[in-house]
Amino acid sequence: MQAGIEDMMAQSPVRFGTSGVRGLVSHMTDEVCFAYTAAFLKTIDSEPQTPVLLGHDLRPSSPRIARACAAAIADAGCRLIYAGALPTPALAWYARLIRAPALVVTGSHIPFDRNGIKFYRAEAEITKADERAIQAQRVQLPDVITPVTLPLTDTDALSAYVQRYVDFFGPDSLAGMRVAVYEHSSVARDLLRTVLEALGATVIPLGRTDTFVPIDTEAVRHQDVVQARSWAAEINFDAIVSTDGDADRPLIGDEQGNWLRGDMAGVFCARFLAARYLVTPLTSSTVAEQSGWFQQVVRTRIGSPYVIEAMEQLIRQGRGSVLGYEANGGVLLGSDIVRHGRTLAALPTRDALLPILSLLMSTRIHACKMSALTLQLPSRFTASALLPDVSVARSADLIAQFTASPGLAAKIMAPYAGEVISSTTLDGLRLYFANGDIVHLRPSGNAPELRCYAEAASQQAAQTLSDDCLERLQSNGLL
Repeated sequence: MQAGIEDMMAQSPVRFGTSGVRGLVSHMTDEVCFAYTAAFLKTIDSEPQTPVLLGHDLRPSSPRIARACAAAIADAGCRLIYAGALPTPALAWYARLIRAPALVVTGSHIPFDRNGIKFYRAEAEITKADERAIQAQRVQLPDVITPVTLPLTDTDALSAYVQRYVDFFGPDSLAGMRVAVYEHSSVARDLLRTVLEALGATVIPLGRTDTFVPIDTEAVRHQDVVQARSWAAEINFDAIVSTDGDADRPLIGDEQGNWLRGDMAGVFCARFLAARYLVTPLTSSTVAEQSGWFQQVVRTRIGSPYVIEAMEQLIRQGRGSVLGYEANGGVLLGSDIVRHGRTLAALPTRDALLPILSLLMSTRIHACKMSALTLQLPSRFTASALLPDVSVARSADLIAQFTASPGLAAKIMAPYAGEVISSTTLDGLRLYFANGDIVHLRPSGNAPELRCYAEAASQQAAQTLSDDCLERLQSNGLL
């Protein structure tokens, strides 16, 4: 039976978002997962016996989805290399080493009743052009899809990822540090301990659970904020670290248990690596520009494929020391970095381990506590809020109305922030106000939601901006 991916997308809510395909587990049927995998393999022109890497996170649904993906890999005549449960960047790194395409089954930070699949060419994460090509494919589906029994785990991918960072940072580079690891259900919970101990740190494991915990590093749960501070009051550590479910977004806290914002982690990582050119989406705070540490900061639409495309453009222009990061803290290394005679090869996909290790090393270099390190950046804070059940079409109409009527937009989005000094429609509508505040309206990439992002001089002010903007939209009958 032939199936068109575009037709399937019209019938199923499983579709591409900011990074890979995602949807409710109940919608990610064997047929849907098989079809997307088959379309990906056709798009990259895989040949019989092409090695294809497959891994997944620790979500309850991930092994089942991985078996459906494995069935499509076998049906295409490709050779499966099953890497088991491992961080997404570890799979991406090994794919680059052995020049093989890869798939990872993960929903990243979203709740456990949802999941997703991320796709990688041998060189890097797929681009938006690749996504469009996958959507245009027609694939042959078996009458009955029989999920494949997954083989024994090949541990080479995980070992190569560990070695990448031990070689670059050096054994005993963190000697004497006490680092707490909030393990929860992160697929990197054992790897974090392995790497940190190899670098000489004493590791304090905390909070391990077999129940999936949806850690969103852009919107840390209140219970995780309270828990980290409680641990800090009871236990002596220099920092506390963790990741989201698939370990491509870091969660880094200071010695008092206060979690750092992801954009701060990205900027400090870039400084540690002496990056000259930064690429980051619009929703990261302006600390990158205001720090004065970098030669150029390029802003993109939201989503790692856009960051990767912008990094590639800089490299084509002859730029060196290129690094990207997102507001969630995930760092994408666009070019090789050389530090103290050691080379860290490019890895253009989100990675949590690199910023974690870079910040820990930064405290050693500057001989300061993690909390003092954060004081080196200007006070810029970001927040976000959302309205559910707002269609993409309705959001687009609203943004078009505001774009055509700047006065109305300013009145609704931030009436007390002064005049609008600049704006952009690169990804939704983003207004920059005279008092330094920023407010940004954007439809969600994979859900019927309208999101509002804000930046201000304090966390409370930023949250108030985003919340009040959405409230005014409703009270004025604009939604």
